[in-house]
Amino acid sequence: MEKKNIAVIFGGQSSEHDISCLSVCNVADNIDTEKWNVILIGITTEGGWLLADSVDSIRDGSWAQSKRRAELSPDAVRKHVIITNEDGRTEEQRIDVIFPVLHGKYGEDGTIQGLFELAKIPYVGCGVLASAAGMDKFYTKIIVDTIGIRQAAFVGVRAYELKNMEHVISRVEARLSYPVFVKPSKAGSSCGVSKALNAKELESALLKAAEIDSKILVEEYIRGREVECAVFGGGSKKVYATGIGEILAAADFYDFDAKYNNPDSKTVVDPDVPEYIVEKIRDDARDIFNAIDGYGLARVDFFVTEDNEIVFNEINTMPGFTAISMYPMLWESRGISKKQLVNDLIENAFERIY
Repeated sequence: MEKKNIAVIFGGQSSEHDISCLSVCNVADNIDTEKWNVILIGITTEGGWLLADSVDSIRDGSWAQSKRRAELSPDAVRKHVIITNEDGRTEEQRIDVIFPVLHGKYGEDGTIQGLFELAKIPYVGCGVLASAAGMDKFYTKIIVDTIGIRQAAFVGVRAYELKNMEHVISRVEARLSYPVFVKPSKAGSSCGVSKALNAKELESALLKAAEIDSKILVEEYIRGREVECAVFGGGSKKVYATGIGEILAAADFYDFDAKYNNPDSKTVVDPDVPEYIVEKIRDDARDIFNAIDGYGLARVDFFVTEDNEIVFNEINTMPGFTAISMYPMLWESRGISKKQLVNDLIENAFERIY
């Protein structure tokens, strides 16, 4: 049978660009090349679309100096990438399916998913609505409120409101007690997240978050174990959920540095948690995934308090695939290898119902 073409897109303009470049190596290494011709397309931090020669060029970073451009056309009839060579000659490469290994802004927020749908090319992962809702923590919380799942109390703040900082702080203090967590509404890997113990720290945290996003979320502090659950499926297919993994952060909270730069941070699959708690988390993860109209995959994060209360934290609609990422680890613990998982995700892309 003739092989089809899969475009694997990575990099991007978000603060998680480097994490995407780590994730894509794990994904590309596990694509069945007997079934697929793999076309690697990297998006630079400035937004340029380049053709990467190999996975090795991603590992060593040389892909970013590629002289060949590869831009996805929105033409739904031709369904192709336009490749521009160094000498200016162009060629078209038909694309049968897309695997966007993109995290954060312009990759996980529904923007690029809209381009895929304009081109009518099947793609891995959540659609426009679910991606946008999952990326925007404030709107995720509004949706989750409608299904009655416990989550941290919150206050939404717009960056322009910070001109009247005293009023914003008063509004937060009327709703929440210190300490509070402050985070950009649309940022991943805990970028721009701060813990505030008082009004002065809250002001600094709000200004820090506003550097990343125009919308800010201030949340009730939940003291508990940080756990994560992986889900797969959606649409007309059953949604499956794994067991849970636990985050053991080597810092006050699991921010970007604790996750990727501190070797003392650890992840544990199937931690010692009562089975009824695990089952409730699995149920909640599936319900939240369905509530945002999820499709394909997501990782759903929770806290488990000392009283065994389960509190929803956030959902990630394109979770990491790095060597330390929980999503593939959780499926591997259930006997599903990375190669099978990647293949299942690609096959799932063709089952999407528009």
